[in-house]
Amino acid sequence: MNEVAPIRQTLPAETQTESLPHNIEAEQQLLGAILTNNDVFDRISSLVKAEHFYDPVHARIFDIAAARIQKNALASPVTLKAFLEDDAGLKELGGPAYLARLAGAAISSFAARDYAQMLYDLAVRRELIGLGRDIAARAAKVDVASEPKEQIIEAEQRLYKLGEQGVAERGFQSFLKAVTEAVNVANAAYQRDGGLAGISTGLIDLDKKLGGLHPSDLLILAGRPSMGKTSLATNIAFNVAKAYKRGRLPDGSEGAVEGGVVGFFSLEMSAEQLAARILSEASEVPSEQIRRGDMTEVEFRRFVEAAKSLEACPLYIDDTPALPISQVAARARRLKRTHGLDVLMVDYLQLLKGTGRGENRVNEVSEITQGLKAIAKELHIPVIALSQLSRQVESREDKRPQLSDLRESGSIEQDADVVMFVYRDEYYKEREKPGDHELEKMAQWQSVMESVHGKAEVIIGKQRHGPIGSVDLSFEGRFTRFGNLVKAWQEGSDQGY
Repeated sequence: MNEVAPIRQTLPAETQTESLPHNIEAEQQLLGAILTNNDVFDRISSLVKAEHFYDPVHARIFDIAAARIQKNALASPVTLKAFLEDDAGLKELGGPAYLARLAGAAISSFAARDYAQMLYDLAVRRELIGLGRDIAARAAKVDVASEPKEQIIEAEQRLYKLGEQGVAERGFQSFLKAVTEAVNVANAAYQRDGGLAGISTGLIDLDKKLGGLHPSDLLILAGRPSMGKTSLATNIAFNVAKAYKRGRLPDGSEGAVEGGVVGFFSLEMSAEQLAARILSEASEVPSEQIRRGDMTEVEFRRFVEAAKSLEACPLYIDDTPALPISQVAARARRLKRTHGLDVLMVDYLQLLKGTGRGENRVNEVSEITQGLKAIAKELHIPVIALSQLSRQVESREDKRPQLSDLRESGSIEQDADVVMFVYRDEYYKEREKPGDHELEKMAQWQSVMESVHGKAEVIIGKQRHGPIGSVDLSFEGRFTRFGNLVKAWQEGSDQGY
């Protein structure tokens, strides 16, 4: 077997005196294995990325090889030569002939996974050293603008990233890499039944409009009191958690292949009240009867069976009141590390607190929405935040909410990827009941009530990646349950709705 020529050390100036942990020979051997047998890449791609290589030339070779293999093209010393002929770093190592020497010194493919694990571990160690130095340097610098509490949260955030992705900070990535990820998302949607790119809400018409709940998206669900914001949020949370199935994802890692693990920050209601709502929906026993314990034997049996079936549901509730946005981020990070996290709910965003530095409430809400969007991007999950609407809705003839009704800050509309409003015409029509002596008006009112009874609308006022419009849902107030509305043409036929 040919030995690969020793490589020059590429250390940054500040680390010349103390070499960071690395293994150049392992990098050479792994690259050689990939260039002689492209199937090796599939076995190690979920573990090692270009940024895990210590030598930048090796990182570039890996990146180009990976791009070709993912396009079902051959990656060999001959095919890679054209892409790296002008690479200054490769010229230092002997030019394209170095690629041939890598392939000549390749290890047997069965050991590739062990080498990949070694490179990943060494990369994490280097990141930890850099992170530790950075934390120490920042802590030593006493600055009024940088409080220790904030430094702890930032350090925790970077450690989380390191634990999840093997890199503490991503920085710029090539357009090629971004395109590959976009194609993978589209392919996953194409392969999945129903063509959803995101997680299903369990509400068919809403899924069609949104394409499911997408990772990195901030969705705002707004409405006036008594419209059913919390009910819709708990329904979606329950549907996602109930459908949860774990398995192997296309990138080779383990995760939710259906449904997902749900984290629910309930700042308004206690965990027990929220659980009672979900149990009411699952058992079809009105929530006020559950609260009073006023149930028949059949209802109680249904209630207990529903409680048993929900025990295994991956739904985690945090009912700490008045949480600062930084704490929401830290707790969500911790939940993802310990139990996994696929969807995050916040009920509701006006009850969160900022850092306390905001000049006014508008700035504070702006800081909160930016924080929620940052959580969605960092943890790569959809975040659904409930929001209050201003009273100006009540003064209009048409009480359907609009984007301008979002309370306290235009930043909610600005930062959100989707803004949805819950609207129930029945709620307002009930309050317009005429007197018993007005027979004609009473007949008209009853006719209107029949047409709106048990119906709700979710109005999509903004959607960054899709259409706006309205979705009709059914609503059963007794069980605080939203469902798929059976259309007139589906009456009497089994459509699975």
